[in-house]
Parts: sequence; structure tokens; C-alpha cells
Amino acid sequence: MSASPLIDLSHTIENGLITYKGLPAPVICDYLSREESKKNYAEGTSFQIGKIDMVSNTGTYIDCPFHRFEHGNDLSNTPLEHFAELTGMVIRVPYQDGLGVGTDLLHQHNISGKAILFHTGWDIHWKTENYFCDHPFLTENAALFLMERNVRLVGIDSHNIDDTRTDTRPVHTILLGSGILIVEHMCNLGALPDEDFIFSAIPPKFKGVGTFPVRAMARLLHTT
Repeated sequence: MSASPLIDLSHTIENGLITYKGLPAPVICDYLSREESKKNYAEGTSFQIGKIDMVSNTGTYIDCPFHRFEHGNDLSNTPLEHFAELTGMVIRVPYQDGLGVGTDLLHQHNISGKAILFHTGWDIHWKTENYFCDHPFLTENAALFLMERNVRLVGIDSHNIDDTRTDTRPVHTILLGSGILIVEHMCNLGALPDEDFIFSAIPPKFKGVGTFPVRAMARLLHTT
């Protein structure tokens, strides 16, 4: 019996990648190169030790309450159960139909207790200037609806889950204030079924950090 396939939902992080305008790109380089390491080992043996300098909002990343609230849970004290093995559901909201995602489609689904991933198709603009402006986002009413239904996590394949044309962040405030994690800058959601998958997005266990890159993934429960 073959294992259930895994679908990668994360962008690749590479040297110089701009995820969010105004934040620095990561610097990824050798701390110890293979050539330099040769002098430390027997002939034919070498290693590479990498060095990464980056802000935590890089690539596909997860937000914990500490990102928004001083006394909220950070990465280290958020239980693993909040990151992994979540029952998933995809809500299809093509960006061509409008940028603000409201509650209309949410009423049609049983979303309680699930990881809800919004597939807008905006990831087609990844690594272009178009990605940063006039992007899809959730409305405040949508965030309130998700909170009331006690969803576990909310993801989106867009630049931000909030409307960045203003300086308010109601969706972050509502969701993170309720302990609901957020995953932004997702991709490849078109490869998922609407349901019948398990979602995981696990960051390192850092203390004092509320946001960090993840390898977001889905395990399909049924295959044809």
C-alpha cells in the first residue's frame, strides 16, 4: 500500500528573495564552505555549514498571537497540535471575482474546527511587482465569522490576509486575538481537493518570535 501523497504549499526561499516590500531580503551563504572544510577532515571528506540572515516574515510563513500581541503565545509555547495534522478545507475565491473575501461562501461550508485555506490564485504573481499591491484579502466580517466558527488556522495564497491599502489590520487582530494561526504567502492550493486532506505548517520552536517560515503541506486522504 503506497503512502498518501504530500502536496507542497510553500514558496522556495532563496538568497535575495523579497517577500514583503520594506523588509530586507534574506542573505543565504556559506559560513563554512566545502572547500574550506577540507582542511579539517580526512581526504575526500567535506561539509557545508550554511549561514542565513533574514527577518522572520520571509517566504511562506505562519503568524502566532505574539506577532500581534505582546503577551500572546509565541512559536515556542504554541502547542504542536495547532501546527500539525489539521483537518483542511479549501475555499475557492478567484481574485478575478473581487479582492475582498466576505462571508458569502463561508456560509455554504462546515468550517468549524478546520484549517481553512483561501485559494485566490494570487500566487501567480509571486516574485513580480504585481504581487505587492491590490491583492486579495479577507474582510473583517469574514474574520469574525471564522472566529465564531472556531476554525483552527486560516491560510491564504496572497501578499497579506488583511487589506494593506489601509493601516489597520482587523483580520490579524481578530484571528490572532482568538488564538487562530495565520499562514500567508501560500502557493499551489489549486493542487488540493476542496476537502479530504490533512494540513501541517510547522515552524522551529523559537522563543520570543511570533512569525517564521514554514514548509506548509497537505496529505491527501483519498487518491484516485
